[in-house]
Amino acid sequence: MSGLVPAKNSLPESEYPATEQLIADLRGLIESARTRVAVAANREQTLLYWDLGQRIREDILHEKRAPYGKQIVSTVSRQLIEDYGSGYSRQNLFRMMQTVEYFPDRAMVDKVAAVVQWSHFVEVLPLRDPLEREFYISMCHACRWSIRGLRREIAGALFTRTALSRNTDELVRQELAALRDEDRWTPDLVLRDPYILPFLGLADTYSEKDLETAILRQLQAFLLELGVGFTFVARQQRIVIGGKSHQIDLLFYHRKLKRLVVIELKIGPFEAAHKGQLELYMSWLNKNEREPGEESPIGIILCTEASQEEIELLQIGKDDIHVAEYITQNLPPALLVRKLKEAEERGRAQLAARQQPVSEGEQE
Repeated sequence: MSGLVPAKNSLPESEYPATEQLIADLRGLIESARTRVAVAANREQTLLYWDLGQRIREDILHEKRAPYGKQIVSTVSRQLIEDYGSGYSRQNLFRMMQTVEYFPDRAMVDKVAAVVQWSHFVEVLPLRDPLEREFYISMCHACRWSIRGLRREIAGALFTRTALSRNTDELVRQELAALRDEDRWTPDLVLRDPYILPFLGLADTYSEKDLETAILRQLQAFLLELGVGFTFVARQQRIVIGGKSHQIDLLFYHRKLKRLVVIELKIGPFEAAHKGQLELYMSWLNKNEREPGEESPIGIILCTEASQEEIELLQIGKDDIHVAEYITQNLPPALLVRKLKEAEERGRAQLAARQQPVSEGEQE
């Protein structure tokens, strides 16, 4: 009789020593290999579709057959479907060509393709602004967004709400390239305006304490709205300055920026005094809580409305302070568009203050 024959006094299978650990190790190897295979397959699929789009465009444009482009794509599609299946539909071939048109740098596509799937590229194709498309693809790579996550951020107009969108086109491209190539984050990639918080479930009238309590009750959703990298540190953190006690509303830490983030909650409009209060807290934290290797703290003042003129006069943005509105209700699309426009104007004012040359008096 060939093969192994169990001994008569062998242990039951469940009692063999180290069996559980062996199975766990084998499962780990299998799952790890599956992940690597999936990543490689996603990357190769994305690059294949880019290459196909490039080749079709090359044939149509270089051979000056643009008037017959639709017919050529239809003919190619029929043959490829017959050979390889429905993934090469006419619509999908046009998407491949469009992806090459919008993302002509194959090296950039190759850089992100291990994380960013073909479906991510398809989601951003309808966006009109080239910088907006590049922003969402770069953020998918940096934050590892799922397709569902990407759709949520596009629907929430994330690019328009980031401070980054108020920069010049050249600076936006530089920051996105640094994000992709070096995983280098800046406050402009992190800070938003407005913050959309309908999940807090607040009534028409509420206090600052109600707002803070609602945020802590929905902390996971609030962190999602703040964006990637934020971790909660404390609420109502007590600090003593000059013998007087003060309390910081909310304190967070941003892992990518390596900075403490102070958030002050206001239930009314922004006031000039809010800036001085936040500057005091940030200076104390910089002196007493900043760890080696960290950057200086930044501050966010969340208010129901903010005057662009006040922001310009106070030069908000120059001292790592960010003023933003928050919205606690689901707004009609037209009103949300208006709010986004107002936020864009505030953001540009804060950017202008930050880029203003330092005067001799300030240098001293």
